[in-house]
Amino acid sequence: MSLDMLGIGSIIEGVGKVADDLFTSDEERLKIALQEKSIEADLVKGQLEIDKTEAQHASVFVAGWRPFIGWVGGIALAYQFILYPLMEWGWTFFQAHGWVPATLQPPPVLPAEQLWVILSGMLGIAGLRSFDKLKGTDTVQVGAPKAGS
Repeated sequence: MSLDMLGIGSIIEGVGKVADDLFTSDEERLKIALQEKSIEADLVKGQLEIDKTEAQHASVFVAGWRPFIGWVGGIALAYQFILYPLMEWGWTFFQAHGWVPATLQPPPVLPAEQLWVILSGMLGIAGLRSFDKLKGTDTVQVGAPKAGS
């Protein structure tokens, strides 16, 4: 027989809540929540500073990895949704005319599930950046020189 059937699970949960209420006030819970949010905000600020420094770096291996991923994603999208369908159509056409052996298979479709995750994440971040600019909360100051100029 399980503990839940005997009602012991709900009793333990109730005792735990009472004990939590006795030893932790709403004020203490709020302080803990604020400390956690402050730590998260500090981590985000630190990452933004790292990103800013990377983007201004003279080396393409430091500053160019994001554009590289963007270009790879764009090329993969073009292959998957433009080039590959045209290749399949052409392959069928060439096989029908006997220019390509009927037993020869066309090139494979790319297994790109992981790439879509990365690319959609990048596009989401870019969308948030655009939203930030639209709201007028853009962190780049007016008249400030852009990175690399």
